[in-house]
Amino acid sequence: MIVCPSITKGEIRTHYELATLFYRLLWGNHIHHGLWDAQESPKVAQLKLTETLARVARLQPGSKIVDIGCGMGGSSIHLAKTLDCQVTGVTLSRLQRRWAATSAWWQGVGGRTTFRRMDAEQFAAEPGSVDVVWSIECTEHLFDKGAFFQRAAGWLKPGGRIAICAWLAGDAPHSEDTVKQVYDVCEGFLCPSLGTMDDYAGWMRDAGLEVQATHDWTDRVAQTWEICDRRVARTGVRWIAKPFGRNMRCFLDRFQTILKAYRTGAMKYGCIVAQKSSV
Repeated sequence: MIVCPSITKGEIRTHYELATLFYRLLWGNHIHHGLWDAQESPKVAQLKLTETLARVARLQPGSKIVDIGCGMGGSSIHLAKTLDCQVTGVTLSRLQRRWAATSAWWQGVGGRTTFRRMDAEQFAAEPGSVDVVWSIECTEHLFDKGAFFQRAAGWLKPGGRIAICAWLAGDAPHSEDTVKQVYDVCEGFLCPSLGTMDDYAGWMRDAGLEVQATHDWTDRVAQTWEICDRRVARTGVRWIAKPFGRNMRCFLDRFQTILKAYRTGAMKYGCIVAQKSSV
């Protein structure tokens, strides 16, 4: 695991209160990577990532899901609409919670979705009440990832699963240049640490879960940042971001940094699914 100790919870919260509009303008309703196989549009690629994770996790119709880091509700709403899932979304941002709730109501799934504004590391579900703990690109922001998986495992029903997509540090051992690249990404995107795939598998096993699937999707997601960087240049959004302070400017300036980290292997992008024993 590579750590960036300067990041604070308050900075992460402020980032999403301020940056949500930038995410929406630059990328869309699903504020996560796209998953490409050919020449899909970014919108199609983003939806493909959600649907592919759902397939890998063997998500069943009517499942009860906790969506950790739900953002503007993109995945929560899609799973409620297409699989009739009952989804509780958790976000640190007041703006994102309101946006998600309004979007769910507008799309006719307000009764199957609940959105809560709170720290994911403080959230608690009833023990043994959840079919799937779902998270796309949120665990990067957690300060104690191992402790989170310990708690999340307790929410699961027997046979329940944790399904995540995450930004990862590349495989150890890490060179000085690798650490610098990952540190710069963490600083720009306000991640207190990035774990490796092995770190995540270890945390899940320590929580009593069986790791059932791990996938390296780095090559299939990397063009996300090529597209975002072109859109930043084309729209002049850096000028709009200036009044929002150093962290917002640093965030926009690090799009090339994360792309380089993917290309050099300093970072990876992974999908991990683990299951609780059914007995």
